[in-house]
Amino acid sequence: MKIIIAPAKKMKIDTDSFPIAALPQYLSEAEELLLAMRQLSYSELKTLWQCSDKLAQTNYDWLQQMALKEQLTPALLAFSGIQYQYMAPDVFTAPALTYVQANLRILSGFYGILRPFDGVVPYRLEMQARLKSGQSTNLYDFWGAKPYQALHAQAEPIINLASQEYAKIIQRHLQPNVQLIDIVFGHWVDGKIKTRATLAKMARGEMVRFMAENNIKKLADLRRFDRLNYHYTPELSAETKLVFVKQQSDTNQI
Repeated sequence: MKIIIAPAKKMKIDTDSFPIAALPQYLSEAEELLLAMRQLSYSELKTLWQCSDKLAQTNYDWLQQMALKEQLTPALLAFSGIQYQYMAPDVFTAPALTYVQANLRILSGFYGILRPFDGVVPYRLEMQARLKSGQSTNLYDFWGAKPYQALHAQAEPIINLASQEYAKIIQRHLQPNVQLIDIVFGHWVDGKIKTRATLAKMARGEMVRFMAENNIKKLADLRRFDRLNYHYTPELSAETKLVFVKQQSDTNQI
């Protein structure tokens, strides 16, 4: 099976923990996007990034000196958001690292799609950003079917642990013979299942760790996930959706 996750806004440089295995598959496309961003003014980039002046200035300065083949960090370690903190790939065992390299893919507005040990540099570009490049007016059109094609998913299911804005780049090109299995992490609120973004990010990271540590290859085994007090709830699930519900007493503490 293949597992898709979203990137994180927070990134770091770590050239010491693990060596990179390869350059990103779509590096030439990333170079094209870099050129497109460098042609924008500071105010245009700030609007594109939708961030504070402080962050915009930092990213603007970095953009001018970005070198896509220097000071590279394995993608799995480069992102440092909540999901990646709970995944904790820096302490994976060798078999777990082998598992994620074979099965895990990180969707990216800048790189399209990444394998865990592709070498990357910090960037700021979310998938929903309206960056024009060539004939494309946004990144969904720019990337097209390339991220989906790179998954090489044929008869195997794709486990969707990405946010909607990133999963959409795969969903719109999904072939009829391939199942995309949505994973929902929720809790009960007034008789309905609700999802909290922070809790969901934590659970997504834990699920990747669970899959890697247990060499999960079948959907039936994925239902055993019970970390962070989440439990598979069959009555809320469907053929292409697995729902895990968190105990109410736990959510009240967050």
